[in-house]
Amino acid sequence: MTATPLPDSATHVRLVALALFVGTLLIFSRSLFGEFLNYDDQDYVTRNTHVQSGLTADTVRWAFTATVASNWHPLTWLSHELDWTLYGDKPVGHHATSVLIHAFSAALAFLALRRLTGAFWTAAFCAALWAWHPLRVESVAWVAERKDVLGAFFWFLTLWTWAGYAQNRAHHAPHARRWYTGALGAFALGLLSKPMLVTLPCVLLLLDFWPLKRTRWSVPETQRPQAPTKNKNIQPTPSTAPKPPSIASLLLEKLPFFLLSAISCYVTYLAQKIGGSVSADLTFGPRLANAFISIPRYLAKFLWPTDLAALYPHPGSWGAGPILLAVLFVLGLTALVLLQWRRRPWASVGWFWFIGTLVPVSGIVQVGLQSMADRYTYLPIIGVQIAALWTLREFATSASLRRTFSFVASSVLLACAITTWTTQAVWKNSFTLFTQAVHVTRENYLAWNNLGTWYSDQERYAESIPCYREALAIKDDYVLAHNNLGHALAETGALPAALRHYQIALQLKPDLLTAHRNYASALADSGRPDEALGHYRFVLDRDPGNEDAMNGCGMALALKGQFPDAEKILLAARALPNAKKKIDTQTNLATVYAMSGRLAEAADEYRAILKSSPNEAKVHNNFANVLFNQNAPAEAVGHYRQAIKLQPYNPQAHSNLGLSLLKLGQYDEGRKELRLALEQQPDLPQIRAVLKELDTAHPPEPSAP
Repeated sequence: MTATPLPDSATHVRLVALALFVGTLLIFSRSLFGEFLNYDDQDYVTRNTHVQSGLTADTVRWAFTATVASNWHPLTWLSHELDWTLYGDKPVGHHATSVLIHAFSAALAFLALRRLTGAFWTAAFCAALWAWHPLRVESVAWVAERKDVLGAFFWFLTLWTWAGYAQNRAHHAPHARRWYTGALGAFALGLLSKPMLVTLPCVLLLLDFWPLKRTRWSVPETQRPQAPTKNKNIQPTPSTAPKPPSIASLLLEKLPFFLLSAISCYVTYLAQKIGGSVSADLTFGPRLANAFISIPRYLAKFLWPTDLAALYPHPGSWGAGPILLAVLFVLGLTALVLLQWRRRPWASVGWFWFIGTLVPVSGIVQVGLQSMADRYTYLPIIGVQIAALWTLREFATSASLRRTFSFVASSVLLACAITTWTTQAVWKNSFTLFTQAVHVTRENYLAWNNLGTWYSDQERYAESIPCYREALAIKDDYVLAHNNLGHALAETGALPAALRHYQIALQLKPDLLTAHRNYASALADSGRPDEALGHYRFVLDRDPGNEDAMNGCGMALALKGQFPDAEKILLAARALPNAKKKIDTQTNLATVYAMSGRLAEAADEYRAILKSSPNEAKVHNNFANVLFNQNAPAEAVGHYRQAIKLQPYNPQAHSNLGLSLLKLGQYDEGRKELRLALEQQPDLPQIRAVLKELDTAHPPEPSAP
């Protein structure tokens, strides 16, 4: 970061750009080993049937019409579809794409800043600091934030082409129109990647003031140079320098950019309103207060990036003291940069870049549950860096100071690289991510809920229940936690409690399809198939291809003895073109055959499943049930043991294994399995009765002395 740059040759430019690209790849390579998360990755990839269909004509059409995840960003959808085509469900490929785009953006940020300002090493350091800072980890390591890295790439491409346009127009070069078209095209692609780029036309106006110096206020008349040019031999005198464009002409040339921004704002607002992301819980006052308070909080995270979290929950309201301090801080800094707008124009440009680009995510229009987010600094923080670094550059007036600044800059980049590397470990999976979040934030009900979801996904339901209860202790009307707690309770056999939480969830959100489906499943397990069918049909009326609801409906019909109808709907579920749970459907179909006495057909279905998927614990257990009923307890024992091996917490398999061993006359071993079943699920009165009868008829053998 020197006051006088070294010779700015094409070779220097290429080498620094390459170093930024390779360095960024190496620093963020740890992200390649991350898993998909249970936080938005479902909507974007892991449960998105359109994305999982790959890049096809149909999915391209869908990408331009979809408002899934409360956003309209077709280019982002296309990138996810391409990833699925190339990598399928392997997260390493999806992460690699994000890291690669971020690395390209690092190099492009340097090229754009150098072209705009002519400050070679300051631009290089600014790009490296931006690319390697720990606040970038959230955007790069989180697959669902592909829109961030993709949008940033086109942001910097727009700046680079706009600088080329400004330079060519200053010289009345014939290629100016091409540069303008390139900038407009890059901006359009950026909006198709992430709507947050709507503020870019305003940033272009700021750049006209500095460093492009295209306005009459940029510098005094006697000192007004042309825009930066590659030809250093062209240094016009004040008398030959072209007259700066008027403000009206500068606005007019950006009119197409503003029109694209207006269209994007409108479409995005509709998408978020339709998707239910726009919150009406907060009045304008708390939203405006949060916008002010988030500014010093972001600056603090930038200067000292510790205790970073995936979500900083919105407190609902802020005290008068913090609000007043934040307002005074923001107004004070604004006044300071304005007082120096002629002497240090970069300070004003950088500061207004920062606060201006934060506006769409400031919370004035509240979207989501957060008060702030690390990813929201992805593009805004460059403004802060410009204001600070170009001010420091001004003071590097001697060789010794330049050496000192270079040493400090290198140390800062090294610290950033190390911290960024370690921060990526937090994003390894949902468990590490939300464990960190609950430790470094307060009253983070979403983090507790998602931590519980991780346990549930691992079928560790007993461990998930306290997490959901923590979420509800913070926010007792959190509908997702009620629904998830109900599911965990149902899986551990606490059906009455599960039903209560499902009822609360449906009272809070009557149209929540997952709650209807889960409630129906619990009703069926409670011996109330008629009520269950009503909820399954509610889901299927609104989502006819819902596999889970079709499966549940089939099993509820089977419980009522309507086996032909049950078989029909299960066969329809198995035939769905995008069916993802064919094993569940085939398992249920086999169960229907078994319930209707068609044991041979059920056994054939189970054998077919295990041939292609031998590690399905539920299938081993159900197949063993069929074998037991076919009077083959010895063969059943093998499948029960395999079910327990695959899923140690399996009270049903333990109890079934125990009963099979009793039938084979292995009383002590059978007694042991039945007791294990009771340890895992105490509410099994039939097993207690069997044990009592067993202890009477066949007392345990005395232990050896």
